[in-house]
Amino acid sequence: MAAHTQKNNKPGKPGGKEAQPLIIAKTPAEEQRLKLERLMRNPDKPAPIPDRPKEWNPRAPPEFVRDVMGSSAGAGSGEFHVYRHLRRREYQRQDFLDKIADKLDEDDHYLEKVEQNKKAADERTAKRRKKREKLKQKKEMAKKAKLESKNKKEDGDGDDTEKSTDSSEEDKGEREADDDAEAPSFIMGRK
Repeated sequence: MAAHTQKNNKPGKPGGKEAQPLIIAKTPAEEQRLKLERLMRNPDKPAPIPDRPKEWNPRAPPEFVRDVMGSSAGAGSGEFHVYRHLRRREYQRQDFLDKIADKLDEDDHYLEKVEQNKKAADERTAKRRKKREKLKQKKEMAKKAKLESKNKKEDGDGDDTEKSTDSSEEDKGEREADDDAEAPSFIMGRK
């Protein structure tokens, strides 16, 4: 009777989703696998990402208290339960305020610690930089002294200009190699 074939079991709707067999997950890993398979069937569809749950806030204390409890005798049996609820709510509010204060203190302490660590790291870096510069100057002075001694020696020998150019090229190569090789910035096993 129907002119076209239907993919789903719903009458009157052409095409659409195929009927999926019901699979019940027996383990959490299997449940996760089924969820991933369902997401990956249509990768173009955006995945649902739930919003972060809102942080619990206690109800603010009332500005005007209508049912003020007195200390007179004759309070009914229901008054104690009202008092108990009010007391519990107030204790929750105070605990919440204490936790917020503790969290703010911890945040301040953390930021202070980060600042101290950064300052200490900058000081160590400056100290090591100074040490590297000192070593570099020392090597430069030694090379200059060596070069001067060679120049004096060559001036005394005569015409060895080819050797002097070769030695100056070698000195340049050594200088570049020394620049690349720095002193280690840390030593294992030492604090």
